[in-house]
Amino acid sequence: MDVFSREKRSQIMSRVSGKDTKPELIVRSQLHKLGYRFRLHRKDLPGKPDITLPRHKKVIFVHGCFWHGHTDCGRSKRPVTNKKFWNEKLDKNIRRDTVNIKKLQRLGWKVLVIWTCEVHDGAMLKKRLLSFLEEDR
Repeated sequence: MDVFSREKRSQIMSRVSGKDTKPELIVRSQLHKLGYRFRLHRKDLPGKPDITLPRHKKVIFVHGCFWHGHTDCGRSKRPVTNKKFWNEKLDKNIRRDTVNIKKLQRLGWKVLVIWTCEVHDGAMLKKRLLSFLEEDR
């Protein structure tokens, strides 16, 4: 059973943001420090990538571990209450992500997914971004 009432849980969930999250801001800040310029949330691309680097033909998604099903991550543990609802919802997110990534790749875009649990290690984040952005150079 949930520790919050339905009303309180609804209020909490309504405050979950889809854009400009703290992990996304961290990634954007790191990219900016590295000298890269980018566009945000391009609606004309599948999945509206969080960060688009058109000059490099690369996109970055900053995925929440829970909402996008990060495998082997403690933050992606599914709720034990209302299992059917949550399994359907989260599985749908994972399928949609897979389809969007494949569409982007077919259009010639390189895709990087950064999970929220990965942004807190600044050195590792920098290394992953540089490795992704400097490949094919």
